[in-house]
Amino acid sequence: MRRAAPQNRQSLVFSTAGKASYPLSGLRVGFCSWCWGRGLGLLLVLLAASPAAASEHLAKIAGALPGLVYTNSRIPDVPWSIHVVQLERANPRYQIQSAHATGRALGLDTLSDQLGILNPALGTAVAAINGDFYQRDKTYAGAPRGLQVVGGELLSGPSGGASFWIDALGEPHTDKVESCFQITWPDGTATAFGLNGMRRADGLELYTPAIGPSTLTAGGRELILTRAEGSSWLPLRIGRTYGARVREIHGAGNTRLASDILVLSIGPEAFHGANPQVIPGDILQISTASRPALHGIRTAIAGGPVLIRDGKRQTTNLTDSDSYEISTMQERHPRAAVGWNDRYLFLVEVDGRQRGLSVGMTLDELARFLARLGCKEAMNFDGGGSATLWYDGQVRNSPCDRMEREIANCLVIVCKKQ
Repeated sequence: MRRAAPQNRQSLVFSTAGKASYPLSGLRVGFCSWCWGRGLGLLLVLLAASPAAASEHLAKIAGALPGLVYTNSRIPDVPWSIHVVQLERANPRYQIQSAHATGRALGLDTLSDQLGILNPALGTAVAAINGDFYQRDKTYAGAPRGLQVVGGELLSGPSGGASFWIDALGEPHTDKVESCFQITWPDGTATAFGLNGMRRADGLELYTPAIGPSTLTAGGRELILTRAEGSSWLPLRIGRTYGARVREIHGAGNTRLASDILVLSIGPEAFHGANPQVIPGDILQISTASRPALHGIRTAIAGGPVLIRDGKRQTTNLTDSDSYEISTMQERHPRAAVGWNDRYLFLVEVDGRQRGLSVGMTLDELARFLARLGCKEAMNFDGGGSATLWYDGQVRNSPCDRMEREIANCLVIVCKKQ
């Protein structure tokens, strides 16, 4: 069931001179409304002066969370309603995590409910934004379209599109990530595979316990795998090679999973009659390599496209295709994104499809705003009804469905335990 989103109740009003009036005392969260007239150019007058000046200005309306600032900027003449969470990257209290609905690799849930089941050992969620595009099919609903790593565990593999990740040194990155996942058979040949998603009739899919009690497949062959002696094992991590022993071979699909096994599902058309000769007791090699190499990362989530790289706005390659995915890039819709520079990381959501409040942005408009905000790198997330920004206990934006949509995953700012 979708949950109604709470409405913002308070605002800070900025004039074109940049002077603020503070109508309430003890305000925890800064809701600012820059009521200027002529669209993006006037919205960004403060930001255009210099990113540093803009950041200092925003810091003046910080709430009760040191190093973290939330603002809601409203531009009536477009109209736009833009929500920004600004994180001071050097502040040791905070950490970036990703989360998935139901705490597994499949399933859909609201952003609020995903944060409600966040592992308390990680700390307390203080801000979050919706994440990747996802599979809507009922059987595999909630399977991310690209890479996701939660607490070091690999839930889904890269698809060649853009991903956001935090490296072993705590530095953020975004780039296209290609899968090099492959199974090496006893005869030395190798075959690519997918992870925890819908198995194609001509493909291979590896399933981990993170998907749930069974593979949900039908037909084909399924190899039940246990740890080979001396090998690393579960939870599965990216950038490693595992030795797996074939315990059993099933021919009906929907094999049961357990905490100590993997299941490799082979579609009925995968080898066109030339199946590798595998028997119980054989040892297979499983590689979760990627390009670029992401060994050691503990947080990753996909999205795309990349909007800013090395301080330069990226041109979205548009074709003459009439596909919804291509056409929506040039249209104004609700948007969500992550961006950063050397000092700050930003979660940005733009409301849309609400004529009296906000019409949304094109991807080019979003990239321009992120650049003016000071982002040197930025990546788009899923938008439309999925676009949701949560801060300090509640949803702050106005979802276009008038309530929270159930989504697959999210990016979370966590306040670590002291």
